[in-house]
Amino acid sequence: MSLFAKKPLEQILAQAEQGESGLKRTLGAANLVALGIGAIIGAGLFVRTAAAAGQAAGPGVTLSFIVAAIGCAFAGLCYAEFAAMIPIAGSAYAYSYTTMGELVAWIIGWALIMEYALGAATVSIAWSEYLNKLLGGAIPYEWCHSPFESFTDSAGVHHSGIMNAPALIILLLLTLLLIKGTQESAIVNMIIVFIKVAIVLLFIAIGWQFINPENHTPYLIPADTAPVTDSAGKVIADYSGWNKHGLGGVLGGAAIVFFAFIGFDAVSTAAQEAKNPSRDMPIGILGSLVVCTILYILFGHVLTGVANWKEFVDPEKGREASVAYAISTYMTGYGWLAKGVTIAILAGFSSVILVMLMGQSRIFYTMSNDGLIPKAFGELHPKFKTPYKANWILFVFVGLFAAFVPGHVAGDLTSFGTLFAFVLVSAGVWILRVKSPNIKRPFKTPIYPVVSALGVIICTAMIVGLDSQTLKVAFAWMALGLVVYFLYSRHHSKLRNPADVLPKASDFEKH
Repeated sequence: MSLFAKKPLEQILAQAEQGESGLKRTLGAANLVALGIGAIIGAGLFVRTAAAAGQAAGPGVTLSFIVAAIGCAFAGLCYAEFAAMIPIAGSAYAYSYTTMGELVAWIIGWALIMEYALGAATVSIAWSEYLNKLLGGAIPYEWCHSPFESFTDSAGVHHSGIMNAPALIILLLLTLLLIKGTQESAIVNMIIVFIKVAIVLLFIAIGWQFINPENHTPYLIPADTAPVTDSAGKVIADYSGWNKHGLGGVLGGAAIVFFAFIGFDAVSTAAQEAKNPSRDMPIGILGSLVVCTILYILFGHVLTGVANWKEFVDPEKGREASVAYAISTYMTGYGWLAKGVTIAILAGFSSVILVMLMGQSRIFYTMSNDGLIPKAFGELHPKFKTPYKANWILFVFVGLFAAFVPGHVAGDLTSFGTLFAFVLVSAGVWILRVKSPNIKRPFKTPIYPVVSALGVIICTAMIVGLDSQTLKVAFAWMALGLVVYFLYSRHHSKLRNPADVLPKASDFEKH
């Protein structure tokens, strides 16, 4: 059988309607929008905004958000069409299995591990940073940083990380909540979303009056900007690369903050648990994207106006817990807000991790049902009907990254996985429109094929904007995925073993 054998759409739709033996349909449109906002407003806003400003875009990070949002809008419209048409857990993996075949589906499924699993690891690391900020730095540097991180403070003392213990603890607690149930997780997420959106609006409203226009001049990082060094003279930020200054820096910044937009993608992984997916999925995906894009641009403008962008690369200033730093340092009289923001951010990060872990476990669930990974990933808890074994395996994998890998490394790899998924989903809509024009589509991507093509082009451009080291690691990970496919997945695929394939449903096409 060909490596590009496609999974019949009828089979996927039948799988989506398994009934009592499958995932419970408990999520409405409001739950899905909140799920998306829960994933979008988190580390991307509170950590990656400052990282993109300090490393590549300067105050022009607002333009980076616009570039990233445009790419997201095109990909989001394509996701909405697929999610309404194929309401099954698995997101881009399931869509590509139908449109481009098993090998491509495997590649995207493997890439999605970078998006969701490493996304959860990145945010748990950010959670650790803000917890330490709230506790006044009570956690020693060694126990809240990876072994690959070190710096020399102003007193000349050198610090080297051992492991990030707080990140591991929050991952364990949220894994236990996910095993308990989807609806319980959604309720907790809804409460957290309300709190953190309120805090974001409060920061924008109060911070606006503390904007220093000089911090926005020049708006883009000049090409001749000198590197930033620590107290020992070690370079911690260099701006000589094409994607580290000027308009190239805006694109480089877009690639960094793209991590912030993976929330609407996470909504699509819950399609099999939506009450009315054909109506609710487009609302959840596009609604959460619109709300958060507006907040992101306003937030980036205020943050880079309150504090100078160079301070966001200094470990002793605003590199960690950047929002709390900006408030406590420059917003006189609002020290209480810094503490309130930190608490809300901790809650917000928790909801992001929750959504990321949920999304990855659902992708594992679908891949396991297809035979591409071991059966344990697809086993549901007899009482809670959640893929509990996948959750535990995921905890171990994500925990290792969170405890021992620097946050910026995991975050950039997450952006690669996200962008790669967006490219294939955008292309997949185009392919399926050509090959299966009569399939019932409850939601149609407008201005076809222009939207699909632009989704592919803009997201590919942002992949190119990532730094070379990230691309090397990402392609090494993808190469490892191909080895796993040819050694295990290809031989266990249910598509290649008809006896294990679900019975076909009736014809789902319009006549």
